[in-house]
Amino acid sequence: MCRTHAEAQEAGGVNVAARELLPTNVIPRHYHVTLEPNFSNFTFDGTVVIDLDVSEDSKSISLHTLELDVHSATISSGGQTVSSSPKISYNETTQVTTLDFDNAVSKGNKAQLEIKFTGQLNDKMAGFYRSTYKKEDGTEGLLAVSQMEPTDARRSFPCFDEPSLKAEFTVTLIADKNLTCLSNMDVSGETEVQSTQTNATKKAVTFNKSPLMSTYLVAFVVGELNYIETNEFRVPVRVYAPPGQNIEHGRFSLNLAAKTLAFYEKVFGIEFPLPKMDQIAIPDFAQGAMENWGLVTYRVVDLLLDEKVSGAATKERVAEVVQHELAHQWFGNLVTMDWWDGLWLNEGFATWASWYSCNIFYPEWKVWESYVVDNLQRALSLDSLRSSHPIEVPVKRADEINQIFDAISYSKGSCVLRMISTYLGEDTFLEGVRRYLKKHAYGNTQTGDLWASLAEASGKSVEDVMQVWTKNIGFPVVTVEEKGDNTIKLKQNRFLRTGDTKPEEDQVIYPVFLGLRTKDGVDESQTLSKREDTFKVPDTDFFKLNANHTGLYRTSYSPERLAKLGEAARKGLLSVEDRAGMIADAGALATSGYQKTSGVLNLLKGFSTETEFVVWNEIIGRVASVQSAWIFEDKAVRDGLEAFLRDLVSAKAHQLGWEFSEKDGHIEQQFKAMLFGSAGLSGDQKIIDSAKEMFKKYMAGDKSAVHPNIRGSVFSMALKHGGKEEYDAVLDFYRTSTNSDERNTALRCLGRAKDPELIKRTLDLLFSGEVKDQDIYMPTTGLRSHPEGIEALYQWMTENWEELVKKLPPALSMLGTMVTIFTSSFTKKEQLAKVEQFFADKSTNGFDQSLAQSLDAIRSKISWVERDREDVAAWVKENKYSS
Repeated sequence: MCRTHAEAQEAGGVNVAARELLPTNVIPRHYHVTLEPNFSNFTFDGTVVIDLDVSEDSKSISLHTLELDVHSATISSGGQTVSSSPKISYNETTQVTTLDFDNAVSKGNKAQLEIKFTGQLNDKMAGFYRSTYKKEDGTEGLLAVSQMEPTDARRSFPCFDEPSLKAEFTVTLIADKNLTCLSNMDVSGETEVQSTQTNATKKAVTFNKSPLMSTYLVAFVVGELNYIETNEFRVPVRVYAPPGQNIEHGRFSLNLAAKTLAFYEKVFGIEFPLPKMDQIAIPDFAQGAMENWGLVTYRVVDLLLDEKVSGAATKERVAEVVQHELAHQWFGNLVTMDWWDGLWLNEGFATWASWYSCNIFYPEWKVWESYVVDNLQRALSLDSLRSSHPIEVPVKRADEINQIFDAISYSKGSCVLRMISTYLGEDTFLEGVRRYLKKHAYGNTQTGDLWASLAEASGKSVEDVMQVWTKNIGFPVVTVEEKGDNTIKLKQNRFLRTGDTKPEEDQVIYPVFLGLRTKDGVDESQTLSKREDTFKVPDTDFFKLNANHTGLYRTSYSPERLAKLGEAARKGLLSVEDRAGMIADAGALATSGYQKTSGVLNLLKGFSTETEFVVWNEIIGRVASVQSAWIFEDKAVRDGLEAFLRDLVSAKAHQLGWEFSEKDGHIEQQFKAMLFGSAGLSGDQKIIDSAKEMFKKYMAGDKSAVHPNIRGSVFSMALKHGGKEEYDAVLDFYRTSTNSDERNTALRCLGRAKDPELIKRTLDLLFSGEVKDQDIYMPTTGLRSHPEGIEALYQWMTENWEELVKKLPPALSMLGTMVTIFTSSFTKKEQLAKVEQFFADKSTNGFDQSLAQSLDAIRSKISWVERDREDVAAWVKENKYSS
């Protein structure tokens, strides 16, 4: 899935005994699932026939169901009925239905279980659910679609809903004759049947039997659909979308998918094993995309791309999501983790593979440079909180699993793989991956299985080095002390953003790959594997640790060395990744008290001649993090920080300009857009005036007046400096545009308007029905940019809590995301106390981790501001950014 858990038997050190698992007396081998959705009362009728191997004498069978009404169950064995009316009981907590019967089925036999049931075609974006879309004539259309990961196959049909219980699946979908039916496999046949619901004649579409796969990868879609197809790959590749979407906008993803599948076949050394590859745009979708084998489902905006109305950043996002989901066809689908604590094996690898393949396909995008300010910083940011979790996180219950689909499983997981591929060398790493996939095809694995294959390919003891990184929470900061005589002393300690690491939290010694850069090049051979150690450097005039930032750690230098590195950057001795990573480290170290914030601001000031987009991205991001921590501070200091940012970026923004042409490269487009937005939103009057002018023309109907790359910035400036008229124009634009990317831009910007009445209107949108549940986080984005919006968001959450929980059930992932949005922008002790008090008497099951991380983030800002409040005020004054 694509963007946000003893002495007993152990699986690679993870406690298996505590997991809530089904009994192992029977093992599923094949399911025949038949479903008939009813679009008038939002239910579906179903039958499932499960072929079982009986591994113990059994008088009961337990399997998962959720929000299903079981009407009847029949157990047979050897052609004889064992029971046609077993006693049916249900455990709501574990979501398990148990069938008890009188005559035992003997060990070693085969049995067959047939269950008839009815389910809810729900609106929760989970299980078999309904999705709505606007048809071209303005009426509403309906699709029945599915999302099973992690534990929602049980909402669709009774099943053994654990990733290690792989089986083959034959699917039959019953629907009106004009509707398209899709599943993981290609169609084997179609027959006419009488509907059990309406007695009308319908079609029953049966799909070929799938290979062995986990329940969370099963997929069904029923509805009116258009498609485009390519035969550029060995098997047919299609993109589907409902009417009302321009199917031609799927062309980019279609062609990319065909090329990517061929590329992955070569890289992974195994042919894609299914007879077709479908990708479909779903109008209501909680995640970015889902890797169902042979039928990948996407948010509309992550699959369909109209290059006329979308900027370069959107194109890169679509490419990354498509390549991420297709990597899963091997890593996750063909070879699957045996339990959810191994989720990172799926997500970390698919994330790494999407950047790896994107770099091969689009070298001019220089994605490994942006990786350092994107995935690496996301991983280090979350992992610097006390409430983070290890990459391999013990999860016991279904409601804990959704919470680990986060920056640790995805970003830190991929960073660990990038680190090991640098350590082993890319060719050796990929050889190990091929061995892993071949050895475990159609099976289940644990993390140790990957380390074993990489060790076999490299001859190095990979597990000893890597399990420290996957089984422990956090990462180190390496402090550099210069001893003279070309010697440096390095010391590692656990890094916490709150700056208050306790001795008992600082026990782990990480193997830190130093990646020492000197004038002679990069030495990848040295590792800090003790608490502290000394190393020789060829020349103390210039050296830097963590070349290209492939290592998972922060480096703390003395102020003097940091100044020298700033000088080395200006001389061109540091790579783009080095410069961006060094700024990120300095910023993070100021947050936690290792360095003064004024030192970081001075470092950033020295980068005014920087020429690279990725480095500027990090510079602007680091100033923004100071601004967000100081957002409730004295206005003069806040204005001073804004003036500093404006001073940093304005000259460069004017130099590059905000006209876009065919000649602009992919990176240059993003660079111009970022500087334009940053300068304008920090008060550059010429840019603000220009944005207002563009906005006026655009809203008057001249769609060429605003380039897609800067649409969000133009809208934001118009709203920040405008009033009701501008607000109404953006809201109307949201209501009338048929393009998802345009509509999302409008939603994200609305909160920039600070007028109390307009803030209220933005918040009213959340439950208005105008904004799809999948998008209700979007109007909150702009509100987090100013103190009035942050306070209003929290107030709204407290007033609407019960309805929010009803709309976004805690067992699904979106409530945790919303809690973070509503609370984490606070920066003061009294605000922290308010949040803690609100949740004190509430059940936080399903979002306890998101809440803990949010509270940690607030604590971090409180201690940072208390420590450096005077330091920043003095710096702003000394540098004449305030009077």
